[in-house]
Amino acid sequence: MTDRQQLHREGYALLRQAVPPGWLDELRSAFDANVRPSDQWPVPRGPDWRHALLDHAPRIQALCRLPQLLAVAGELIGERFFLAQVEGREPLAGGGHQQLHRDLSAQRPGDIANAMIYFDDYGPDNGATRIVPGSHRPQPGEPPFDFNDESRTVQLAGAAGDILVFDVDLVHAGSRNLLGTHRRSILISYCAETLYASYLQTRSLRGIRMDASERFEPADFADSFTREAKPGA
Repeated sequence: MTDRQQLHREGYALLRQAVPPGWLDELRSAFDANVRPSDQWPVPRGPDWRHALLDHAPRIQALCRLPQLLAVAGELIGERFFLAQVEGREPLAGGGHQQLHRDLSAQRPGDIANAMIYFDDYGPDNGATRIVPGSHRPQPGEPPFDFNDESRTVQLAGAAGDILVFDVDLVHAGSRNLLGTHRRSILISYCAETLYASYLQTRSLRGIRMDASERFEPADFADSFTREAKPGA
């Protein structure tokens, strides 16, 4: 099985240490400097999270364009795409638990890919993401997914600088930050170009300020799709 086949079968890739290590201190500082209270967002955010409005930060924008990251997002989407949104998120002590869910494609399966970039070490003690590998493409006749059933979940663990890239239909969830230690990250959304018109109608509701006119072609990043970009790497 090739890396591409495995990516599409599992629905995600975990890119270990994909962020240049010299960037991490600046990224954490940008996150902390741009935290906004829930009531300062167009739509209030959950009270058990810190949310950072940092889509204008140059280093954040550079991070969203790492070739290896764009290669995996482009492989999942499979057509011309754009950077739609980036937002900082961190579960507070005792907070961050989510029920398993899908973020859902818009017009066709696979037209949106998300990425989480971790600025701190993460694991079961500080709210690491839970995923259900392979849950993004149910088989014909398969019963609906039971979002209360955690038996197939895998809770991720790793180090600052890792990147999780996943199909938005992959079942996943945030977890409770038991220890209250930092678990800063950014959540990025990449969308197929066909979604751009509907994106423009709703971006103000999400507090998006950045320019989203740049376009990316999956073929331009094919050389960056390496064996690092596979599930369980």
